[in-house]
Amino acid sequence: MTRYFEVQQRDGAARIGKFLLKEDIRTPYIIDTRSLGKPESPIIDGGSLWKYPGFEEAQEHLREIRQKTGEDALIILPHQDLTPEAPKNVTIKLVEKAEGMEDSGATGAIYITGQQVKEHDLYVMEGAGCFENNARAFLSVLLEMKKNIAPDTAIYAPNIAIPENLAMLIYLGVDVFDNTKAIVAGHNDIYLTTAGQFYLDSLAELPCRCSACSSTDLTSLRAMDKKSRAAILEKHNINAMEAEAALVRERIRAGTLREYIEGQCRVNTWLTALMRLTDAEYDFVESQNAIARNNTLVATCGESQNRAEIVRYAKRIQERYTPPASDVLLLLPCSARKPYSTSNSHWKFINALGKSRKFVHEVIITSPLGIVPRELELTYPAAHYDTTVTGYWDAEEREWVASCLEDYLTKHKYTSIVAHVEDAYRVICEMVAEKLGINIIYTSLGNVSSPESLKNLSKTVSELCTGRKRGHEQTQKDLMKAVADYQFGKGSGDILVPEGSTVKGPFPKHQIFVGKKQLITLIPQYGTLAITIEGAKALQEQGRYTVKIDDFVPRGSLLAPGVIDADPLIRPNDEVIIIGEKAIAVGRANMNGDEMRRSNRGVAVDLRHVKKLE
Repeated sequence: MTRYFEVQQRDGAARIGKFLLKEDIRTPYIIDTRSLGKPESPIIDGGSLWKYPGFEEAQEHLREIRQKTGEDALIILPHQDLTPEAPKNVTIKLVEKAEGMEDSGATGAIYITGQQVKEHDLYVMEGAGCFENNARAFLSVLLEMKKNIAPDTAIYAPNIAIPENLAMLIYLGVDVFDNTKAIVAGHNDIYLTTAGQFYLDSLAELPCRCSACSSTDLTSLRAMDKKSRAAILEKHNINAMEAEAALVRERIRAGTLREYIEGQCRVNTWLTALMRLTDAEYDFVESQNAIARNNTLVATCGESQNRAEIVRYAKRIQERYTPPASDVLLLLPCSARKPYSTSNSHWKFINALGKSRKFVHEVIITSPLGIVPRELELTYPAAHYDTTVTGYWDAEEREWVASCLEDYLTKHKYTSIVAHVEDAYRVICEMVAEKLGINIIYTSLGNVSSPESLKNLSKTVSELCTGRKRGHEQTQKDLMKAVADYQFGKGSGDILVPEGSTVKGPFPKHQIFVGKKQLITLIPQYGTLAITIEGAKALQEQGRYTVKIDDFVPRGSLLAPGVIDADPLIRPNDEVIIIGEKAIAVGRANMNGDEMRRSNRGVAVDLRHVKKLE
């Protein structure tokens, strides 16, 4: 926990925060190495214990620094540091706060594997620079730190950041860096960019227009003495880092850092490896990712398929989704326009189905999501993704989508399966049908939108659905139940859409009422449900997505210090129920459940409705 660092915005593990010092220091923050040990720096390195004969001298040095700075700076406590390759049985020593300094200001400490983590505002990944080009080792240490230190504590990775890797390091949750490598590069005639690093002699022109680069030209720069040339290169390299940090902050605010990373990681092979290894740590990545966002999820490469939001969507369909009571399944291709039912092609399918539509269960086949039941086509990210359309599906795409369809058809049985598909969609259906030994009826005659194909679809479905009865309201309830189960867990749909309930409001603004009491509303923007106090009361017995507070009535926002316990299933932007001795409330989570329990600062939940208990 921390008193001097607060996370304000998140995009996955990446975050924007600030140190609450005399002047607020915004993160991601780049320390100027040249001033790291000086009193005017907002973050001061207390130095190495190797130069002190004993702890008493180190503590006295620490006390002197604090007396000079007051509470205006964060002091990294003196320590005896070793490289990550040092034997594990070697004890690393750390000076804790000197007597009388326990509450005198913000502190940082190096992270020591195997030693008890205390409460500091910042932890240093000591020897981070040694992990460059070793993605597995870097990620292993970082994840260990994330697991053991409080989530509202800043992480500092020294001597590793340059413009090309800064975005990836921030994406992984590192908050503080330094410009050491940028300065060293400048003194070695190395010109740093986000697209890589270049020796000055290899350049034909200066590709940057920052203040350092615009003050000279390449010919003049090469002709300078080494000291003058180093000063300009150093300034450019630092400018490039600061510009990249500013761009990443904007990406975090927009919720689009992942899209940027998927391109930026191609600059260096170790960064690509780092992203792929991170995606394999699904539990860590998924727990940080919001359940829904305002922006479009852009999927343009193979790594997009491994995004936590996409994998989570597929997993929830596997684990939480229950299809409506229909024994006829209709498989359809996706469309460029979202939601699918608003597209020209799907309108043609819907018109062809006519009155028979309410008797079939529609499932859309798509990459990279796998499959999308019609009931969940509004739910993030099904209505919020955009992908490259070439007509060609690679082997990994086909295998992933086929595995999703196979899993679905293994769990849910149908009397008849109709597929109105062509090209890669049909190949996938045929792969799954052969593997499972099932029969699929194909209705497309070369082009899914042709009059002949649509007529054949209409005729086939009509014959299969003869004699069936089903009301329109039941179809609406099936949609609301499916979203409830997806969002709150299996069985939630039966609680929030009980027998005897009624549906009000046109699609996609459905509301569920029991008598005069409203339980839930479908939010078209995200395809998720907002619950009322009555809905919260009905759902709270499940114990899921609940936040427990003490005996007070919250107002406006619930801060993390007011949280006693929180469901670990909670993700940012989740709809949550707040339960206390004096109040029950509903709202939208700003952080995940683990952060709510372990954090000492920040807004945990933005409240929407609060009811004081009698």
